[in-house]
Amino acid sequence: MKLATLRNGRPDGQLAVVSRDLKRFVSAGKVASNLQAALDTWETSAPALAEISQALNAGGIASQPFDPGEALAPLPRAYSWIDGSGYLSHLERVRTLAGSKDAELQSARPLLYQGGSDSLSGANEPILVSDDGLAVDFEAEIAVITGPVPMLPTRSEAAASVRLITVCNDVSLRRLVADDLQNGFGFFHSKPSTSFGPVVATPDEFGSAWRDNKLHLKLRITVNDALFGQPDAGIDMHFDFADLIAAAAGTRRLIAGTIIGSGTVTNRHEEAPPIKRDGIGFSCIAEARAVEKLKYGKARTPFLKDGDRVSIAVLDAAGAPVVGAIDQRVAIYRR
Repeated sequence: MKLATLRNGRPDGQLAVVSRDLKRFVSAGKVASNLQAALDTWETSAPALAEISQALNAGGIASQPFDPGEALAPLPRAYSWIDGSGYLSHLERVRTLAGSKDAELQSARPLLYQGGSDSLSGANEPILVSDDGLAVDFEAEIAVITGPVPMLPTRSEAAASVRLITVCNDVSLRRLVADDLQNGFGFFHSKPSTSFGPVVATPDEFGSAWRDNKLHLKLRITVNDALFGQPDAGIDMHFDFADLIAAAAGTRRLIAGTIIGSGTVTNRHEEAPPIKRDGIGFSCIAEARAVEKLKYGKARTPFLKDGDRVSIAVLDAAGAPVVGAIDQRVAIYRR
């Protein structure tokens, strides 16, 4: 089934069941008032939501047109947003950036950071920044929402905790990354609100593309309507979601509604922008600039500026977005 959180004037929004083709929706208020409430009672709410989903997809229930512009982040204020480093090739490319350390490149266990989760952004909300001179960058990722996870879980327990899957944009302000890392407390000022796809889907919606605790589908990323990347999220993922979840629960239990990010989706290649139609490209500007520095001696691709548009989607085998698309513009925040 596919779910969304729609605007209703309340902080946590209204839970809705969305059709498989993302064209229609039905309110799920009779089952749970919002997504967090559904996750808290998943054993009973999931079957009830699945019944609505089945009826909606069969055309056997009254529905309304689904507008992704009305969707908030699936969990507009989550208990926990933890981003991982599933793709070592991303770390390899950006290790030359100011503030990065070679010691961080480790293949034994994933790096994690806990991001701000009090105000997560919807798919069509602007990327708000105080100044577009802060080297505004996007980072295209896969994210999962978990059920409860015990401390020190087994891999099978970690894998079984995945309830929902979507796409996210872990926005970075690259000029502030070095200060955050050198201060020793990790990312804070360099990480504004993370945005999420308009729809979340249960693993079964992806069929065989969800296997080995990875999503084996391509992302499509465009900047100002020009192709920027189309990596396969199932390739070169060194730490899968079971690894990331188990690492996050290594010293604490995780509650239902914890969001875990894959880290920037990256495939190994030697291409440089501009990206060809059949090219792999990049899921963030920093990687493209790192490759350009190696190939040309200097970076050519600019960071995002006020008004620039970024689109990120996960595509099925037919090229259709499975959970809708993140489609945002950079905007300078003014009080």
